This record gives sequence, C-alpha cells and structure tokens, in this order.
Amino acid sequence: MSGTAVRKQALRRRLERLIGVAATEGNELVPLRNGDEIFPAMLRAVQEAAHTVDMTTFVYWRGEIARRFARALADKAREGVRVRLLLDGFGSRLIERELLDLMESAGVQVAWFRRPVRLSPLKQNHRCHRKVLVVDARTAFTGGVGIAEEWCGDARHPGEWRDTHVQVRGPAVDGLAAAFAQNWAECREDSLYDDADRFEEHDQPGSSVVQVVRGSASVGWQDMQTLMRVVITSAEQQLRLATAYFAPDRYFVDLLCDAARRGVRVELLLPGHHHDKRVCQLAGSRFFEELTGAGVTVWQFRPTMMHAKVITVDGIATLIGSTNFNRRSLDHDEEVMLAVIDEEFTDRLDRHFDEDVARSEPLDPARWGRRGAVRRALEAATAPVRHFL
Repeated sequence: MSGTAVRKQALRRRLERLIGVAATEGNELVPLRNGDEIFPAMLRAVQEAAHTVDMTTFVYWRGEIARRFARALADKAREGVRVRLLLDGFGSRLIERELLDLMESAGVQVAWFRRPVRLSPLKQNHRCHRKVLVVDARTAFTGGVGIAEEWCGDARHPGEWRDTHVQVRGPAVDGLAAAFAQNWAECREDSLYDDADRFEEHDQPGSSVVQVVRGSASVGWQDMQTLMRVVITSAEQQLRLATAYFAPDRYFVDLLCDAARRGVRVELLLPGHHHDKRVCQLAGSRFFEELTGAGVTVWQFRPTMMHAKVITVDGIATLIGSTNFNRRSLDHDEEVMLAVIDEEFTDRLDRHFDEDVARSEPLDPARWGRRGAVRRALEAATAPVRHFL
C-alpha cells in the first residue's frame, strides 16, 4: 500500500471511530459552482423525479428562482410524486405567501422547523441550516446555496454570490436522506415513510469514499466539532478553508495556528468588502493578527459575497456541505457535511480555490497590525454576542 493510500485509510478510520458513522464506498460526486451550474442541476433532478422529492433549506426568499423551484415542486406533486419541503422558520420567513399557496394547493407537504413565534427564547437560537435535496432516494444535493436571487449567476459581481454545491449518487445518498428525515420527524407527526419510498440497494457509480456527518442543534461537544478537529489535526502539508462566516472560538483558532506552526500551509478564503453579516466579520477578524503571525494566509474575495463552505486537506480529502467555520454552525445549528476521501474530487475543489484566490486580495499582516482604534473597538464590541455568531 502506497504512502498516500495509508494516509487516506488512516484518516477514514480516524473519522469513523471518533464520529461513529461508517463511510461508504463507490459514490459519484459532481462539484457544482455558483447558481449557473447549481440551480439547473437541482431543477433537472426534480423534473425527472418519479417517486419522491425531499428538500430542506435554510433560506427560501423571493425572486424568479424561488418561483421556478415552487413551480417545479408543485408540478411534480400534481403528477402524483410525493413532495416534501422543510423550511427553517427563521431563515425562510421571507418566502412569498403566494408560493406557499401554489405548492400546498398542488399537494406539496410543507413543514416549518422551529418557527420563532412558537418557541421559547432558548430554542429560537437553534436553527436548521442544512441544505439537502434528495430525489427518488438515488440522487442528492448539498452545499451552501439557498433559494434566492443572490445565488443566481456566476459570481461576476456583488449581485451574484459565490457558492459551491455537490451532486451525489451512490450509498452516501442515504446519509443525506437521513439528515432530511431527522428534521422532518421533529416537525411532522405523520409517518417518516410511505408507499412512495423505495428501499433498494444503491449502485456504486463512482470511486469516492464519503462519510455523511450531521451536526445537531443541542448543547455540548458535537460531531461537527469533532469532524473539524480531526481534519485540522490530521493535515500534514496543506489545509485550505473557504467559509462565508469565520468566527471560531479560541480552541479552533489555536488548532489553525498549531497546524501552521508545524509546517502545514494553512490558507483561509473569506469574504472581503462584500459581506452580508458585518458583526460576524468583525468577530472573526480580531484573530487575523494572531493567525497571520503563526503563518496562516488570509485571502479576502473581491468580486462578491463568498458563501462557499469547503475545506480541503493534503490533496486527499474534502469537507463540503452547509457548515461555516463559526460558533453558530459548530455549536448551535442543524448542519450536514460530507467528508470525502478522493484525490480527484479534492483536486477539483483545490483548482476552484486557486481560481478564487486569483480574484482575492491577501491580507497584509503589517497593514492589518496598523488598523485604527475604531476598528479595534468594533471588534471588541462583538464580545457579548460572539457565542451566537
């Protein structure tokens, strides 16, 4: 067995043992970049559905893409396909009533995850941030994209956000179906499955080893934190992290610094001027001086909002899904990530990273160290809310 094969096997077994979820083999993964690739693939899968469509999303807002998805889901329901749509009660609160009426009148089963008006203040903070689409239990999608105009296009300007999704075929689809079912069970008392469900053996159309990891909205150390910890501490040569919201706690900042100090090339790709949550950006940027001092490179994406959630390690493994590198994703929200052990897939994502870096600015440590008192005060002012960002 080659050195690379040994390292891949060691990482797989480490993840399986510490998270307690078996990886599956023979999966086919197709990375999809930005709305121009992502939305057509998802809509095509829905239009080709013969039995079931299960979809959950945090963001379902307004615009033509929202209407296209509503029409596609309604059309399939009218054909007799079982269609279930799970919306987060906070993230999808802006959906147009007419779209809900269209879908529900066609037979789409719509459920809401923890609507704020019905919850205690403690539960309101725990959201369903997962983005999952499963069609006929054969094809699935996950990643960072919401259903809104912001994600349309190809990240050419501020109106077209940069994001990454992945299409999955093979045994790992069951893990994504379980992520949907887990949240659906909380919201609906009816059966989790019916005659439309098909429990058949999966083909193995590809060569990717995939572990599906679910993060839960509860208290205490979570599987998502374990996943991040294992991947960062396993890196030997290169660790590349693209995230929309960078606001980790001290523990994970130390892990990144330790990796850089032991010789790993650590790169962070973050939003730059275009950011939809300035408080989160302020909370994370207070660590920049420490990170760059340890040898971490910070890139700030110029054209638009960077919304992808991708981590690659040593050219052999990738994490991709809905999880940001912030306290909210790691501590509070329902999330899902794919841990993919596949050199070819990882190479594709690394090339995407390189192309994004070409449109980014590196943070200048010396200049950053001279930032003004007002900026430092704003960073410090985020302290009371950092746990919720």
